[in-house]
Parts: sequence; C-alpha cells; structure tokens
Amino acid sequence: EDTARLSRSIQSAGGGATFVVSFEGPSTSDPSAADADGGGIWKIIPAENLIAAKGMKGSKLLSVSKTASEAITMLSVLEAGTDGVLLDTNEAGEISEVARFLGAREAEDLVEATVSRVVYEGMGDRACVDLCSVLEPGEGLLCGSFSRGLFLVHSECDATDYINSRPFRVNAGPVHSYVKMPNDRTAYLSELGSGDQVLVVSPDGQTRTATVGRMKIEKRPLVRVDAEVPGSGDVISVFLQNAETVKLVEGGGPWKALPVTRLEPGAKLLCSFREEARHTGILVEERIVEK
Repeated sequence: EDTARLSRSIQSAGGGATFVVSFEGPSTSDPSAADADGGGIWKIIPAENLIAAKGMKGSKLLSVSKTASEAITMLSVLEAGTDGVLLDTNEAGEISEVARFLGAREAEDLVEATVSRVVYEGMGDRACVDLCSVLEPGEGLLCGSFSRGLFLVHSECDATDYINSRPFRVNAGPVHSYVKMPNDRTAYLSELGSGDQVLVVSPDGQTRTATVGRMKIEKRPLVRVDAEVPGSGDVISVFLQNAETVKLVEGGGPWKALPVTRLEPGAKLLCSFREEARHTGILVEERIVEK
C-alpha cells in the first residue's frame, strides 16, 4: 500500500490502533533505484510521512527492520522515531546493538557536589567536542578527571558581546579527561573522533545520544575544580579551559550555567557519581585509586 493511502488510514484510526509497516519497494518515481539486496528501497521518507500522519492520536507505528542499523534509523526518524521496531534477523549481535541503543536513552542520576577548591593550573591541550546536533540551554557532556565522578559541562550556546553562540560545541577539558558515552561507558577525550557517539545530558538527568562531527584540540590555560560528593565525602575533580565561555551547571533549584572564571567554593555543581571502578571505560568490581 502506498504511504499516501496508509497515511490517510492512520489519520482516520482511533487512539490505540497499532500499525506494522514493512517497506518493500522503490519509489515509483525512481524504479531504477531498487537493487538485489534491497538497498534502493525507499524507507526513511515514507517513515517520516507516516510518523507525521500519526501525530498525537495515540496510535502506534512499528517498522519491520532487517538490520540493527535500519532499526536504529527507524527509531530516530523525525527525532521522535517510530514507536518500536520488529527486528527480522537471526543474528543475536543485531538484537544486542538495538538494545544498546535503547539503553543509551536511560536517565542519569545527578547529584550536587560542593566546590571545595578552584586552582589555576597552567597550560594544557584542551579538547572542544563539536557535535552534529544543537544542544539546548542546560544540556552538556559529563566530563572529569576521575571516571567515578563526572561534571556536567555546559555547551557554548550562550551568545556574548565578544563571541557568537556555538550550541553544537562543548569545551570539554584537556585530553586526559573522561567523557560519558552511551550504554554507561566512558572514553578519554583523546580517543574521540568524527562519527563517535557521546551522551548528551540535561540538568534533570534526561539523556540522548549525539554524533561527534569534529574534535578541536589546542593549547589553552587551564583551571582545576575540586568538589565534594554528598554522603561519601569523596572529592572529584575536573580540568577545564580558563575562559568566560566555559561553564559548569549549578543545581540547588533552577539550574544555572556558571562560568569557571566566577566559580567559588560552596557552589553546588551537577555531577554523575559512581563508586564502581572502570576498566577500558566499562564498570568493573575492583579497587582503583584515582587522585
């Protein structure tokens, strides 16, 4: 059935209806696009049309997908994606990949760590993470010197008299720093490159994935921020570029993006804290000392 007719069916359906859609043929305007392995079959634009037709009516749209890559695309189309997928595969790895993608949407449990010390620390190679996505005010990346404690570093979305807004950029700190990735993993900033996926986090802990478009590494003056985690008394740390545009996110009520140049002891910063150790970015049960 063509998507125009199916769109009308979806629009006329009552709330609670479920539609399972399999895309099987090329566009009639481009029949030569079809190939033997189905690579020429139009799927993304028809899916967008059906998602738009579904709107807010309460019906569900499921797409039949043969690979994890196709399933992830369907779950991301028009940002909202289809309501689900039916994965037609015999490969366990394909199912695991989709599960990891869905797991990356889980919320982060953020705590308010109290700044205990701000120290200006000379020069270092700091990394800007330029994303293929626009970050909203409040959103940023979780970064830090210790894998157990990562600070919410705000994007450069705020415009000033001296520099334009760059809502795709997070000035994330020196190359040794950890950054939070999807599926509860971490990586060093030095390891990130174009095409990698990172975890974007909002002040209320909501998460989404974003693709790295570019890493920009330059020598810049640094500042170190130490903060005490409530309950444990543990002190975690982050190095960042010493600049007015680099900000950490303060909690304690309505969130606020605080420039590192104005940070003082006593400020309450949003952080992610885990007591478990990590090895190659993966949580492990062993004792590791970070200081």
